[in-house]
Amino acid sequence: MTEPSESYRRIWQAVREIPRGRVATYGQIADAAGLPKQARQAGYALHALPRDTDVPWHRVINAQGKISFPPGTRAYKEQRKRLEAEGIVFINGRVDLARHGRSATLDEMLWKPGR
Repeated sequence: MTEPSESYRRIWQAVREIPRGRVATYGQIADAAGLPKQARQAGYALHALPRDTDVPWHRVINAQGKISFPPGTRAYKEQRKRLEAEGIVFINGRVDLARHGRSATLDEMLWKPGR
């Protein structure tokens, strides 16, 4: 495997910083990685992850609060299972971004256990 690009490494690091029990959108990850308006590149970077990765890819969803994999596919089921195991609630196939989004209060970011 070739060495990942610097932008991919920054995207992967931004995903690692999503706390357990929270989600972020592809656009938020791109912004956090210093790549504004590059949501698609965030998706490409996650697609390029090695199988044995420690990057919590499952915490990234689309801007509508949905899993981007087609419903019913193995990847969709795996992502949903992982999110639900972290306490993420789906309503009609969507995650409430206001409730589960990565934008936590400063106190939560600094003091929440299990980060």
